[in-house]
Amino acid sequence: MSGSWFSQPFPPEGASTAEGIRNQLGRPMLDLLTILVRESAQNSWDARVGGDCGPVDYAVDLRTIGPAHAPAWRELLCRNAPMNEHLPLRKSLAGPTIQVLTVSDRGTSGLGGPTRADDVRVKNHDFVSFVRNVGEPRDTELGGGTYGFGKGIFYLISRPGTILLHTRCKVDGSYETRLMGCALWASYVASEHDAQTRFTGRHWWGDNSGNVVEPLVGAEAESVASRLGLRPFGEEETGTTIVIIDPNLEDREPDVAANYIAETIAWHLWPKMVTTETGCPPMRFSVTCNGISYPVPDPREMWPLRLFVTAYEALEGTEASTLRCLRPKKDLGRLSVVKRTAPPVEPTEAARLVGIEQAVHHVCLMRQAELVVTYRPGPKSPTEFQHYAGVFKADSGLDHTYAMAEPPTHDAWNPQSLDYPDSTYVNTTFRRIDEALDGLLTLGGGVHGSTAKISLGAASTMFASLVGNAWGIGGATDYAKPGSTGTGGGDVEPVDPDVLGFGEGLSRTNEHRGNEMSGADGSASAESTPANGRSTAGDSIRDSSSRQFRFRVEYLGDPYYTEHRGESVLVQEFRLPAPGLQRVRAELGVALASAGGRETDPPVGAEVPRLIGWQDDSGAVHDGPTALVDGGTERVWRLVVRPARDTMTDLEIGTEGVQPL
Repeated sequence: MSGSWFSQPFPPEGASTAEGIRNQLGRPMLDLLTILVRESAQNSWDARVGGDCGPVDYAVDLRTIGPAHAPAWRELLCRNAPMNEHLPLRKSLAGPTIQVLTVSDRGTSGLGGPTRADDVRVKNHDFVSFVRNVGEPRDTELGGGTYGFGKGIFYLISRPGTILLHTRCKVDGSYETRLMGCALWASYVASEHDAQTRFTGRHWWGDNSGNVVEPLVGAEAESVASRLGLRPFGEEETGTTIVIIDPNLEDREPDVAANYIAETIAWHLWPKMVTTETGCPPMRFSVTCNGISYPVPDPREMWPLRLFVTAYEALEGTEASTLRCLRPKKDLGRLSVVKRTAPPVEPTEAARLVGIEQAVHHVCLMRQAELVVTYRPGPKSPTEFQHYAGVFKADSGLDHTYAMAEPPTHDAWNPQSLDYPDSTYVNTTFRRIDEALDGLLTLGGGVHGSTAKISLGAASTMFASLVGNAWGIGGATDYAKPGSTGTGGGDVEPVDPDVLGFGEGLSRTNEHRGNEMSGADGSASAESTPANGRSTAGDSIRDSSSRQFRFRVEYLGDPYYTEHRGESVLVQEFRLPAPGLQRVRAELGVALASAGGRETDPPVGAEVPRLIGWQDDSGAVHDGPTALVDGGTERVWRLVVRPARDTMTDLEIGTEGVQPL
């Protein structure tokens, strides 16, 4: 006996149709592959083996059945299969290639228990819950699943609505391998035994020798699985492999789909990837496509996911808080929020699907199973450089309430689907989260402005041409530093309009610091006279033709955020147009929305911007408060600064000539 198909006719008392089961997921907002990852991983987690047996191994594999096994697929699975108008399996298997998507887990209990739905045993009925029954309540305390509707995603992704189930479990103390095919398509009427018969659209493939189709078991199941090229189980290994025949990848090429699945796993299952006290993560994930591995991103290294990891790890610390409902009085759960100044997010398809674009302003909701429910957006930050991420974990006493608020795809909490007081608990949760976010990053307050250390006379001069038919003496601008004898004259370069604004949330003061007269574009006039009346080294330099050069810093664009050695840094690119060896230095401060403009003497204990170094065009970073740069070339240098958190950084670069020996 090597398996054949059985199509379920309607019994006199009625039964569920295939369409009804396929539609139980409704019309979810998530795409099919994302739902598959979430639902299958949740099933694997709920089926984990207890004790110190190690983490659950979860794998997704996309592949084309090779020529060594393709004939067996066509021979075995077409045996007694319904016609294409009733189940398009024959059409999928008749193509030039057979594509399958395999989802497997190890370190789980497998689908054990009885194989018939009328068995009176009430414990460990995993097999019949997955294969035969629909809508059974969960039997895993604080598990991720509820009524098992999510299993419909396996059939929805398969173009012919057909899967193969290969599992190994313990039955009465012994290991048993089981193999069975299942299909859901559409109800229909067909002729059988010279009579018209109605069929539910549900089909099973297996041992059809008795009055109920049963799975192939033991040596027979292992032999047929080997002919199909399925991965065998170890002698004492348990788990489940589900093979989706002819998967719908939603117009993605297989390699693109594999990469998308790997990133989707990171976004939706990252709590299971975080190392626990045992030194290993609760689950290990792998994705392959035709033998090529597509690594799942490490959430600790992946920006911006690592913000959520930081908040998650702080849930039990003093910085987290317990959210409470006062009437009725109840602990709702724990909330932790972290905020960072960092580069904008470069959103991918998987990130956009959870609502994260350029800035992170979300709280990840989860229950006791620690699987991501959704990323709930909060108030947006005033700039794309300011991010905050939070994690809310439901209290164990209300886990059932939050579970009942979830749709079949488990990707939201809908209080309107609950009765009082459960609806109040969920509504209050959202309100308490919003209260915790209120005022975060001064979201409801003022926004810091840019600062530029030039007088308003420069602006008056710039905008004078906009006022017609009016006479006036104009605005006088003195660019000299206090205490300097320099005056605004012909040696001063004109104001560069670009210094009047420097982008979102960032401030740069283009003032040359030192004993020279300062120009608004960062230039310094070497002909100016210092306050002490003496010429300083580097004030001017002459070449062989006695030409005199003024040293200045040419800023290249606005400052921007990037990453350096795993941390967020602020970078300003620049070059030195004047030839000769010069020493550059930086002055850093916190930009203020006040008359002072900058804070260089912060309060005791306050964080301040720190200079990391000077990066040359080769990528090498030179430490120290100053750097020697050979000017007069096109070489681009970068000032690298570690900004103070939750502030705007004000930076200035100065240069002075170094006299040759």
